[in-house]
This record gives sequence, structure tokens and C-alpha cells, in this order.
Amino acid sequence: MNKRHILLANIFFAPFSYGGATVVAEQVAQALQDQGGFRITAVSLCSRNDLAPYAVIKSQKNGIVNFLINVRHERSYAEMYNNPEITARLAELISTLEPDLVHAHCVQEIGTGLLAVAEAAGIPVILSVHDFWWICERQFMIRFDEKYCGQNPVKIDKCKGCVDNFWAAKVRFNHLQETSAKAALITYPSAFARDLSEASGFAPGRGVVWQNGVKLPDDDFFAKQSKRRLADRQITFGYVGGPAAIKGWPIIKQAFSGIKTDAFRGLIVDGSLDHSWWQEKDLRALPGDWRIHPRFTQENMDEFYAEIDVLLFMSQWKETFGLAIREALARGITVVQTDSGGTVEHEGVMPADLIPIGGSPDILRRRIARLLQENQRKTQPISVTSFDDQARAFAGLVKDVFHKLEHAA
Repeated sequence: MNKRHILLANIFFAPFSYGGATVVAEQVAQALQDQGGFRITAVSLCSRNDLAPYAVIKSQKNGIVNFLINVRHERSYAEMYNNPEITARLAELISTLEPDLVHAHCVQEIGTGLLAVAEAAGIPVILSVHDFWWICERQFMIRFDEKYCGQNPVKIDKCKGCVDNFWAAKVRFNHLQETSAKAALITYPSAFARDLSEASGFAPGRGVVWQNGVKLPDDDFFAKQSKRRLADRQITFGYVGGPAAIKGWPIIKQAFSGIKTDAFRGLIVDGSLDHSWWQEKDLRALPGDWRIHPRFTQENMDEFYAEIDVLLFMSQWKETFGLAIREALARGITVVQTDSGGTVEHEGVMPADLIPIGGSPDILRRRIARLLQENQRKTQPISVTSFDDQARAFAGLVKDVFHKLEHAA
């Protein structure tokens, strides 16, 4: 049987990776290729001074070829969502590679030209929306004051106080909405993301929920977890967000400041590429023993999760999905989280335990105090979607797309 050739587009891709959506794109691509029936080629971006602008270089990792388009640092507002130079390189790649299908993930800076050239070549596109880039120029619906926008639905006329140039933003908004018609199928990681996007005018009625997978624990994970818990009876709280207010760190800090015991630990992951997020943060004033854990990868994430009992997820904005939450639940780790959009769409959610966005630190402090008092660290793992599961679901979506195309011919 001939393998379907998929051209996968994402702003970053291995060996140069960053961000949760990139993790999803890479892991699903690898799973699709390993499961058989598909051949994957990637296209992504880089920005190097030693290469000519818009030169294309070729890389490869784990059997997946990645073509990187070198973009200039200085680009106009419009070029960040529709860049003719990048579109020309994409057209050349599609003509040369002749893929059966284009899978567009995070295409900010790659641009909407990808969908246009695929359409011109008669190649169907599955567009996977991971954030709110398609309806918000700031990508995450976070205003300049670092607070969640809260529009539902998003109305571009209400964005005047949040954008530098309203008319440019309106042109962008309309262009992206029109571009959505070029996709054969649009996927979202949660019902929340789909419903908000469609209510905002983005391809209404054409989206499906394609839930993200996570890397499941290694075979020896629970043995390591149990060994650590037997050797150390203190609860360890974990946090994987940065120090920004939108991720909830100030609330976490205020909540712990009122805790009257030192009999616990805190482990904070520095997710920055240059280890800079927590360099200037003094954690010594907080009760308990707080330490910084280096950024982890998919390959070594178990080292972090084996060390914690509670994951703190205090996001102050409505996210489309929560990878860290699912990673923790799959490993029998208690999750304390806010009511933050698509992050709550999992089997382990207890609506009564969700902390409202903007809530007082006192709410979190009471939860922390209760966890410390009960000292209940053993939690049953929750069944979550794996990357293999997600890849199989995508294979089904591809089958549906081609079935519809064949019957429409």
C-alpha cells in the first residue's frame, strides 16, 4: 500500500523545538510515521544571520525531513501573517515534494499563503488550531495589561484599545477569516477553543475537536515515584509556568506566604531557553524548601514528575488545552487548577474544586493547607489520550477528508 505523504507546517520543528503545540506536532508526526501508512515531511522557520533571507535549508531527525525557511528579523505587520517570500518558497516545496495533504499547525509567521498555494495545487489542507492566533493578533487573547481579554465571541471592533493599528488589525482579522474557507477540515484541541473560534466567525460549523495527546509515563515511573515518596514523607508542590502574572505565579506566591509551616517542598521548572526566568526571583522568603528544576524535554519529563505530588496550574487566562495537567494526571499527581477554558476538559476534573480566574489567593491557600493537613500524596492515575491515540485519531480524520473529496468529485 502506498503511504500518504503529509507536508506538516509548524513555526518550529525538530531539531529546533519550542512550545507545547510544537511538541504535539512533532510527537504526532513521529507516531504517524511509526504506525505506518504515512510519510511525513515538515516545513518550519529559522532566523539566522549567516544565511540569505528566505534561503531554505534541510534538516532531519528521527527519519523526518524538515525544510527550514530562513526569515529576516525585520518584517512588516502584514508579513507576520501573509508573507509573499515565504509563500513562494512553500509553493516551490509543494511543487517538488508533491504531498497528498498539508497539515497546518501553528502557522504564525509562516503565513496564510500556505493554504493558498495548497489550494492552487489541488492539495487538501487540515488546519489544526492550537491557540487564538486566528482571531486575535496577540495570539493568546492577553491584553497589554497582562490580563485575559474575556471576549466571547471576539468582535474586532472591540479590539481598538488593544491593538496598535486598528485598521491593520481589521484587515488581518478579515483575511484570516476568509482564509479558513481554504481548509478541508479544521481541528481544535478542546470544545472551548472550537466554540469560541466559531462564535467569533472563524469557519462556523466546520470544526472538530481533536484532543491533544501526551507522553505517558515510562514503565519504571511509578516505581521511582513510590521510592521517593517512601523515602520522603513531605509533600512536594510543582509548578511549570513562568513568573508572569498571567500564569498565576503572584497568586501562588501570595498563597504560600500565608502558610504557617515549612514541612513541604516546592519545585519550579524554568521553561526558558536561557535559564533566565527565575534568576532574579528570590524564593527564600517563602515557607518551605523551594528549588528550581531545569527545563525538561519529552524524553526526561519523568524526572520532574517523579519528584512532585501536586501540580499547581493557576493560569489566569482561558487556554485551549493543558498539556502539563494531562501529563500530571497520567502519573497519579494531584492537580490544583483554575477554571481556565479547555484545560478543564479531562476526566479528572472536579468542578467544585476549580479555582476561579481572578480569585483571591485565600482560596488557593485553603486548598494548600488542606493538602498539607491530609498529607494524601497517592492519587490514582487518570486515563488520558496518548500521542499514539492522537495519531490514530488523525489518521481517521485524513481518511474522512479523502472520502469526502472522492464523493465530491
